[in-house]
Amino acid sequence: MKLEKDDLIKLYKNMVLGRKIDMITIEGLATGKVTSFFHSGQGSEGLAAGVASFLRDDDYLYAHHRGHGIVYLISKGCSGMEFLAEHYGFAGGCSKGISGFHSVDPAHGIMGSSGTIGSQFPLTLGWGLACKKNGRGQVAVGCFGDGSSNRGTLHEAFNLAAVWKLPIVWVCDNNGVAQYTPIADAYPKEDIADLAAGYDMPGVVVDGMDVLAVHEVVQAAVARARAGEGPSLIEAKTLRYRTHSEGSPDVFHFEPRPPELVEAWKKRDPIKSFAEKLLAQKVLTPQDIEKIDQELQAEADEMDRLATASGKPDPAIMADMIYAE
Repeated sequence: MKLEKDDLIKLYKNMVLGRKIDMITIEGLATGKVTSFFHSGQGSEGLAAGVASFLRDDDYLYAHHRGHGIVYLISKGCSGMEFLAEHYGFAGGCSKGISGFHSVDPAHGIMGSSGTIGSQFPLTLGWGLACKKNGRGQVAVGCFGDGSSNRGTLHEAFNLAAVWKLPIVWVCDNNGVAQYTPIADAYPKEDIADLAAGYDMPGVVVDGMDVLAVHEVVQAAVARARAGEGPSLIEAKTLRYRTHSEGSPDVFHFEPRPPELVEAWKKRDPIKSFAEKLLAQKVLTPQDIEKIDQELQAEADEMDRLATASGKPDPAIMADMIYAE
């Protein structure tokens, strides 16, 4: 897929808006507005936008939990206001404030998620089977972190997806550490993408800080899946800027994560580096960058206002949330 000017700007805006909503959610947690917890996705915006910005509405997506998937979600067409309201436990949320942080939007292929690590594999497998049976050229994209790569559900799902040639794209966000355990202490090889060879599917490593590189490999895997050639595995190398979850210690095992490591990766920030490319290619001017930033900040602030104004849900809705007619 050749990206035109509007496509490039779309990628950039999805990343910028996603980070702004991420920051609003962190602030909401600090002030008590967010009722659960939050795992910031800052640093992974290039991966998320590259994966989700050009999927079809009827493609299924299991977003990664970093930032609770906000860049994936808005890139797929979901509402940032509903995302915030759900995290606030307010009625305007995608699940009426009942789930606290899980997002769902069937109209955009977001069928829900689970808090259990490794649960994305069998769920994505099921959606991939539905895609094949539907016969409409849909794909299912299942995102996971490096810490999930040792789960048995991964191997079961990879095997069935390969045997049945399901239209699935597996995407690993390898940010180098699973909560407090460096991936080097839990996996014997350098690249998680090497797992693909055992299931006779392509395994590709990509720079997760480069949104265009991610877009290119994802589109190739999506095209392969739509053509009936089966699943692929993409491993994106990234780094999360903040702690595993807000309020938790930033450590490798019991040692503090080296701040110079984070600062080195921030020099390759996906938003900043992409803005520099767009400026160099004269897709945007410095004035355009400033205008986009101001407009998206206003948009994010309005989402926050509307989410807050939606108020607490009526407990009477619980029966409708549990039972189907």
